[in-house]
Amino acid sequence: MININIICIGKLKEKYLKDAVSEYSKRLSKYCKINIIELSDEKIPSKVNDSIINSVKIEEGTKIINSLKNDSYVFSLDLKGKQYSSEEFSHKIQELSVNGYSTITFIIGGTLGLTNEVLKKSNELICFSKMTFPHQLIRVFLLEQLFRGFKIAGNETYHW
Repeated sequence: MININIICIGKLKEKYLKDAVSEYSKRLSKYCKINIIELSDEKIPSKVNDSIINSVKIEEGTKIINSLKNDSYVFSLDLKGKQYSSEEFSHKIQELSVNGYSTITFIIGGTLGLTNEVLKKSNELICFSKMTFPHQLIRVFLLEQLFRGFKIAGNETYHW
C-alpha cells in the first residue's frame, strides 16, 4: 500500500473543512496510508513589506524541508505547476507506485506561498487551477482528487 504524505502550513479551523478532510481520509484508507502533517503558520503582521514576506516564507519553508523524507517523490502545489486532468493525475500516481516510490508527498504552502528552496526540493510542481484558493480548501481538493484517482485506477464507479 502506497504512503501519501500531505505537508500543510496551518491548521484547519472550520468544522466543514475538518469534516471533509476526515471523510476523504476515511475513503482513501482503502487505497493508501494518508499522513497529514500540519505545520504551524507564521504570524503575518497587518503591515507587510518584502522583508517580512521573505522572513515568513523562509520560516515556513524551513519547517517544510525538515519534514520531508529522502525517499519520497515530492509534489509542490504551485501556480506555475503542471495542470493534470483527473485521469492523468491518476495515471501519474500509479506510475510512481509501479516505479518504486512507496511514498508520495504533497506540499501545500501557507498564505504567502513557497520558497524557491522548497520548490527546488520538489520533483514536480502541480497546479489545480490558475485561480487562487485558500490553502485550507486546496487540502480538500487534493484529497478528493487522490480518491478520484484511485477509483479511476481501479476502474471503479465514481461520479463524473
